[in-house]
Amino acid sequence: MPRIQLLSPRLANQIAAGEVVERPASLVKELLENSLDAGAGKIEIDIEAGGGKRVRVRDDGCGIGRDDLPLAINRHATSKIATLEDLEAVRTLGFRGEALASIASVSNLTLTSCARGQDAAWRVVAGGSEMTPSVEPAAHPAGTTVDVRDLFFNTPARRKFLRTEKTEFKRIDEVVRRLALSHFQVSFSLRHNGGMLRQYRIAQTDVERERRVAAVLGARFMSAARFIDIERGSVRLWGWIGSPHDSRSQADHQYFFVNGRSVRDRVITHALRQAYRDVIYQARHAACVCFLEVPPDEVDVNVHPTKHEVRFRHSRAVHDFLFSALQRAVAEFSAGAGIAGVVTVGTEVEYAQIAHSTEQTSPARPAPSGQSSLWSSRFRADRVSDRLEQYGDLYRSPPVADVPGPVGIAEAGRPIEESGAGDDSGPPLGYAIAQLKGVYILAENANGLILVDMHAAHERILYEQLKVAYGAAGEGESIVTQPLLVPLSVAVSESEAECVEQNPEQFASRGLVVERSGPQSLIVREVPALLRAGDIAALTRDVVADVAANAHSDSIENATHELLASLACHGSVRANRQLTLAEMNALLRQMENTERSGQCNHGRPTWTQLSMSELDKLFLRGR
Repeated sequence: MPRIQLLSPRLANQIAAGEVVERPASLVKELLENSLDAGAGKIEIDIEAGGGKRVRVRDDGCGIGRDDLPLAINRHATSKIATLEDLEAVRTLGFRGEALASIASVSNLTLTSCARGQDAAWRVVAGGSEMTPSVEPAAHPAGTTVDVRDLFFNTPARRKFLRTEKTEFKRIDEVVRRLALSHFQVSFSLRHNGGMLRQYRIAQTDVERERRVAAVLGARFMSAARFIDIERGSVRLWGWIGSPHDSRSQADHQYFFVNGRSVRDRVITHALRQAYRDVIYQARHAACVCFLEVPPDEVDVNVHPTKHEVRFRHSRAVHDFLFSALQRAVAEFSAGAGIAGVVTVGTEVEYAQIAHSTEQTSPARPAPSGQSSLWSSRFRADRVSDRLEQYGDLYRSPPVADVPGPVGIAEAGRPIEESGAGDDSGPPLGYAIAQLKGVYILAENANGLILVDMHAAHERILYEQLKVAYGAAGEGESIVTQPLLVPLSVAVSESEAECVEQNPEQFASRGLVVERSGPQSLIVREVPALLRAGDIAALTRDVVADVAANAHSDSIENATHELLASLACHGSVRANRQLTLAEMNALLRQMENTERSGQCNHGRPTWTQLSMSELDKLFLRGR
């Protein structure tokens, strides 16, 4: 082995650059965060050749004095922290003091700055192999400009891993979008190869902030998004959450910020996913722009050099707060909630009508049922109760028999003779006018035509009623368990077995009485009564794995909800069932008063709106 020796400053900086400067987008992020920490109100970004040839960031921040300029490009030199206490309560975006030194080691860097209140500006040039800075006078207004040329020119192995110019610029664009969303008080302009591509003006009012969000996520998101602002103690969550109807195939429109810092955190993403779990179809993802504010000493931002990750001091409490707040907000997306006219913001963005457009996936038609004769003219809650007998009770004395059904409740509907056309007033989902093929309800509201998948809508109504019934019955009660006649042995990893041994109360609170029986084995003695007919071994492994990885588990709750969803599906009105106008109107009224009724239990839409303008387009009216 060669002898141990100190690395040269240049090589040490290049090693650090491997962590901090992965590609042009990461250096843009570091430079923009420095500008924001300097109190900039205006930032200009100029990019050439996707950032590989040139990146220039100019701001009107506080600037850097002449004596500090050489220090700015030294490793571990920063004005943002001085003691360990500062590091434990970081309030700035950058603080490591590695960015400029790392960038200079793999590029040709010029830093020009004029401190506020000073008449003279100075420039420091460094980069390449020597890394020896030289300071000279310059002409520059108050603020700072960082000009980075020929990124990775001296590290060709790194340069060959860069993607195409278009791809690299797309990543830079995403960095600017994220920072524009988290700093409404700052204006951003982004140019590529001399052409202006993005311009985000300062957003001080609610309308201006909504305009900026719409510019980033699109008018469709903003038209149906719901603003939330929830505070509990020293923790606050605010922002915009997207409608379940506007879910996406990827999580590319999920923007979450902790104390103004864009982060990717599994505690946050898990809470968001759980909040939308039974209103989004299959593997779709919700869209959101959410800001979490917590005391700085309650979150560690010094987890990774790129500062994309954070660690919460009390992650379980943060998760529970996020989940309860988001779930409550998602529940307010009931059918017809917020149907209004067109909301216009300035002249740049005109939000689409909140009603759902024809671009959505059409509701799937249930398969024809040969069992429709089994169903009487009125929904019978006792049929659900009969099916529950097969599974036992999850909680003590659930009032399942009290679950009502909409079919046949004539009082909720408008008399047939009053359902005339052209009435601009009335409930959000309007009044029924017909039934199509025993599957869809056609209704008229102030905006046009409403189409409802009656089975999917009724399924959601029953599902929510069952959840409420069980939740109310379980207040202050423990989950009813059932002992296994023959205890079940389950194989797990050694770390998971240790988790069970150390946290028995975590599992008992979920109705799972389990104990360690060997280095890599468990014995299950009791399970939740409602789930006794399921795959106990698989359920146990899921719960243990969740608790070992995340300190909590939703596997039992998810399994319970799946069973309740199945019961609601069997108990809802079937296709080819003929309803009277009064029964159809009753169903519409219950949809308006039921949480999450815009989607069925599987995440598919239960209704859609065709506005008069959309109907006019179909028939070329006005042309």
